[in-house]
Amino acid sequence: MSTLHNRREFFKISTASAIGVSVLGSLAFKSEAIDRKSFNVGIQLYTVRDAMAADALGTLKKLSNLGYKNLELANYSNGKFYGFAPKEFNKIVTGLGMVNLSSHTQVEAAGITVDNAKKMADDHAELGVKYCVQPWVNEPDRNIESYKKMVGDWNKVGKIMKGVGIQFGYHNHNFEFKSINGIVPYYDIYMKELDPDLVTMEIDLFWVSKAGQDPIEMFKKYPGRFQLFHLKDMHTKQAPFFDVIKDDICEVGAGVIDFKAIMAAKKIAGMKHFFVEDDNQGNGKTFETLETSINNITTKILV
Repeated sequence: MSTLHNRREFFKISTASAIGVSVLGSLAFKSEAIDRKSFNVGIQLYTVRDAMAADALGTLKKLSNLGYKNLELANYSNGKFYGFAPKEFNKIVTGLGMVNLSSHTQVEAAGITVDNAKKMADDHAELGVKYCVQPWVNEPDRNIESYKKMVGDWNKVGKIMKGVGIQFGYHNHNFEFKSINGIVPYYDIYMKELDPDLVTMEIDLFWVSKAGQDPIEMFKKYPGRFQLFHLKDMHTKQAPFFDVIKDDICEVGAGVIDFKAIMAAKKIAGMKHFFVEDDNQGNGKTFETLETSINNITTKILV
């Protein structure tokens, strides 16, 4: 009887222990679960441009399910965003628990009229974004004369945007760091002649790295000038180059850029928001690569 009793007691204790471990394991798992949206990770929709063209609503749902929160748009035309009126697109996005935070739109070197700039500002204000960003300079316009003219135009647009509560900005690549007769446009024209109150800098950490620049040193030299970051990684460190070659792009946290150190300097930079971007759309694995990027950001870089 004593042996039987001992076996029964052992069984009770073992069962209780197993249940306890199971419960604790479940609780531990829940405690480790990450609310990705709480990290306010942004996504530049140029990364999913083909998917957006094919199925905008389905694409936005996928991004929301991955945990992306802030959107930076890349499709403004004739007063619409991805073919939707501003309020309609904003309703779709907010309904998915995301935010229309920023939008890329082009101001050509030929210039922009006050009326056109006001229309662009009003459409973006109706959408509800906080930022509107100049994303590109066409190759024929990459000369000192055009750069100076465009900087003047961007200051004017920035003033109009500010009038409706939007911060205008400029997004770099690597060509702005190429010296032209001893003048480096980014430093000698942009940073000197752009009004910091009217035009903030959206620093693309991949492209400045490819141009041989140190982002943290840039922050120290121009504190508070970089409200927006673009995050994309690179497989290799190369000698500086200034052609827009995209074949080395990889997921955030999967390459050689030290994002943890860069993000640690965000207060010096004046950074308020950041966006994941992949110019190559993940090379056919768009959403798989976006999953990798947001996982690395929320489990390794921002913690």
